[in-house]
Amino acid sequence: MTDNIKPNATSCKLERSEKKLTALSRSDELMPLAQVLSEKPYTQAFDLAEKVALSISYNGINFAVMLVTPCDIEDFIVGFSLSNHIVEHPRQLYGIEIAHHNEHINADVEISNQAFWKLKEKKRQMTGVSGCGLCGIEALESAMPELTPLNASLIKTQLPTLNSGWFKGLRGLISSAQVQAKVTGAVHAALYIDTKRNVLACREDIGRHNAFDKLIGAIAVKQLYLPENVVVLTSRCSLELVQKAIRAKLGILVTLSAPTALSVKWANRYGVTLIHVPKHDPPRAYAPHA
Repeated sequence: MTDNIKPNATSCKLERSEKKLTALSRSDELMPLAQVLSEKPYTQAFDLAEKVALSISYNGINFAVMLVTPCDIEDFIVGFSLSNHIVEHPRQLYGIEIAHHNEHINADVEISNQAFWKLKEKKRQMTGVSGCGLCGIEALESAMPELTPLNASLIKTQLPTLNSGWFKGLRGLISSAQVQAKVTGAVHAALYIDTKRNVLACREDIGRHNAFDKLIGAIAVKQLYLPENVVVLTSRCSLELVQKAIRAKLGILVTLSAPTALSVKWANRYGVTLIHVPKHDPPRAYAPHA
């Protein structure tokens, strides 16, 4: 199946709905049987999280092969392109063509000539991000790039809105927003939430980097961005996730697991407020120049 998609809010919204139903229906068809090892063993089918290979080409040149959960692919491509600095703005994405196969997906992305020339200068041939997210990078400059700082003073004026009460029941709010996690229990989530705790977007993937890229794409395509809105990640916060937030100009990043010291250092250096929400203790906000 092939879809020709222009990165605008209407088409992506329609495609997202179709892809989600497709992904879930495929899970139903392929549910494996497992033997439950109880006192009286029995066999039962269980839903499992899906993962397929996604090959991304820009203007006909293969750039990356990622392992992704096969839903919200268009959001992922937009977010991946922005967070990896392949394009500087969604308007540099001219078209996305998706081709579904049995166990893989091909994505042909058309970008502006300016973005394409910049892309060809990159020395890294990416093979997907996993683990620490930095493995396979050829140069230290690629792993620790100079980025453009955010307007930290603008973000800090919104922090009083996020008092301790804002975080109460956050895990329940996340759980109610997730779709695939209810079925498989094996996916990460990235959410975009406003100061009144309305969930504006929720994207899921078996890969934490992929989930965040999908969210970045959804924010850009649906034009959801406001500086006071909050990104919430169910995964641990590592350096490369902070770098994605900086590039996408997302100034408030909330994680359910503790960040690394390097993540806090980079977040503070570039104007991102990093908030860790422990399960049983009060939230801990690492604000720039605090």
